Order: sequence, then structure tokens, then C-alpha cells
Amino acid sequence: MSRPLLAVDAPSLYFRAFHGIPEKAAQTAAGEPVNAIRGFLDMLAQLIRTRRPDRLVCALDADWRPAWRVELVPSYKLHRVAHGAVEEVPASLERQVPVLLETLAAIGIPAFGVKGYEADDVLGTLAAGQPGPVEVVSGDRDLFQLVDDARGTRLLYCGRGVAKLEDADEALVLAKYGVEARWYADFAAMRGDPSDGLPGVAGVGEKTAARLIERYGGVEQIVAALDDPDAGFAPGVRAKLDVSRDYLARALPVCRVATDVPLPDFDPVLPGSPRDPEALFALAERWNLAGSARRLVEAMAA
Repeated sequence: MSRPLLAVDAPSLYFRAFHGIPEKAAQTAAGEPVNAIRGFLDMLAQLIRTRRPDRLVCALDADWRPAWRVELVPSYKLHRVAHGAVEEVPASLERQVPVLLETLAAIGIPAFGVKGYEADDVLGTLAAGQPGPVEVVSGDRDLFQLVDDARGTRLLYCGRGVAKLEDADEALVLAKYGVEARWYADFAAMRGDPSDGLPGVAGVGEKTAARLIERYGGVEQIVAALDDPDAGFAPGVRAKLDVSRDYLARALPVCRVATDVPLPDFDPVLPGSPRDPEALFALAERWNLAGSARRLVEAMAA
């Protein structure tokens, strides 16, 4: 069996590391927190040891709240805005991200975002365009829509951490949500997602959304069926969907992960040793990362 490409949702993992490891437990000699960096590198090491990829790419949020999504649904991620268009991020995490990116560059692991797109969109484009198998690593459930058994695309869902990954194929998505992976974005648009500022259709929860998709197909098919008096909708559900036509037309493209992002040139091949050992050594010394860097390098060489 071919070895996979690991397509890693970097913000998902470094936020998880930052919140999962106390700052006082991972600091430099000067008291600077490095919990997000150490946790991220350790998670990568564990993923490499257990998944045995031969390629690895980290996706970043070049634009965490793209204007085109906000234009469609103005409430999209609005509750997470600190000021202007800036995401609310703890200052001690924000200071760690550039060091993490320097460390990944020294190791030789590509990490990039694309202007106007989120990390999810970079991951969707990698899943659609790179030779399979592709294993997407994220704690973002929106990425269940990328699961495709025919293409060999799986989601390693780390909602409970990397040590408790859910290795999602199409059967798992269907069992978990009652919909096929190809309809997950439609399901999310109807159900809504408070964490992303998506209200959903009032009065339509997960079970109703799944039943509608099972009977009619995706949002476009469901909305088209509303005009058929014999389509069999319960009167209350028909009314809720009818007043939500405009919302659904705008929310569906917001929920869909882009798969045609213009990616920069990159080499996904996972190196067997650090690309710039001197730079890595200097970073490890300066930021007290020796243990985590060593574990990652050992995993790469194994």
C-alpha cells in the first residue's frame, strides 16, 4: 500500500497544543512560553511515527475570515474578531507562531497559506490535487466533507487530541452524522455552526438535516423540492426551509471547502533529516526546544 501525504491543519494543532499544555510547563530560561511550539512538534512526531507518511505539508490561514465568505454570510466568525479584521488570538500564542514556522522551515516541512483562503481551503486543494492516499489532520469537523474512499482521502479527526484520532472513512462519517461525506457541507449549512457564526435553519437540527438529505439530496435539491406540493415535507419543516432559501443559497458556498486554490510551488517529500541542521540547532537552543526537535527528527529518520 502506498504511503500517505499528511496534510496538516497547522492552526488547529497549534491552538490545541497551546490550550492543552500549561505555559509554565514549557518555557525558555527567560520565561518565554513555548508550549504551542513544543506541543505541535510532538504531535507531528507522533503522527509521523504512527501514520508513516512519505510526504507532509502544513496548511496555514493566510486569511482566517475571507472577504468573499463574509460577503455571503456577514456573521461568519464575527464573534472571533478582536478589532478590525484581526482574529482574537492570545498574545503568548501569537508570539510563538513565527518561531514555529522558522523551525518547520529548518526541518524542511513546507508550511504555507494562500491569500484570500483559509487553511481548510489549502487542505481541500491538496486532497483534490495530490496523489493519494491523503490523510488530512484536523480538529475541524468541516473537513469531514473531504473524505473520499475512491480517492483514498481520509480525515484524521483530532477533536479529542492526536492520541485519540478518529480515522474517518466514508462509513465513519455516515455512522457519525447520518449523511454521506459528499453532503457534509450541505448538512452543516442547514444545521449551522455557532463556532463559525453560521446560524443554520431555525428549528432544523442534525437529525432533521440528515433525514432531509437522505430523502432529497443536498441543499439545492431540497430547495428545488420545496416548490413541489407532492414532495412530502412536513408543513412545519417546509415553512422553516422556505423562509431560509436566501440563507441556504449563501451559506452553502461558505461551508464548502475550496478545492481549486492556487498553491505555491512546494516539495511535499518528508526529508529523512533536517534540511538546515545548524538553523534547527540554533532555534532549539534559543527556544528550549531540544527534546521536541529531537523526537521529531528521530521520527523522520525512522
